[in-house]
Amino acid sequence: MLKRNRLFGRKTRVTFLLPMDQPNGVVSVVGDFNDWIPGRHELRRRPNGTRTVSVILPEGVHRFRYLATGGLWFDDDNADRIDQQGSLIRL
Repeated sequence: MLKRNRLFGRKTRVTFLLPMDQPNGVVSVVGDFNDWIPGRHELRRRPNGTRTVSVILPEGVHRFRYLATGGLWFDDDNADRIDQQGSLIRL
């Protein structure tokens, strides 16, 4: 799931949210906004049974995917678009 909170100027806080155990293990969101480097934006466990990470992004289109333990890549069903190269979010 994606949550968007518009900030002042042309920036938006995007919160990437997943259930605690789907998939098991460590999950990072990787994308053009962090040079596709795993671990920079690792989702953290929350008391409400989810795990999240927030990233402040400029206007535009951003491509991203999730990377879980064991090399499991997957997309976000709530993205604005999903294609062969991953998820897209338009801000």
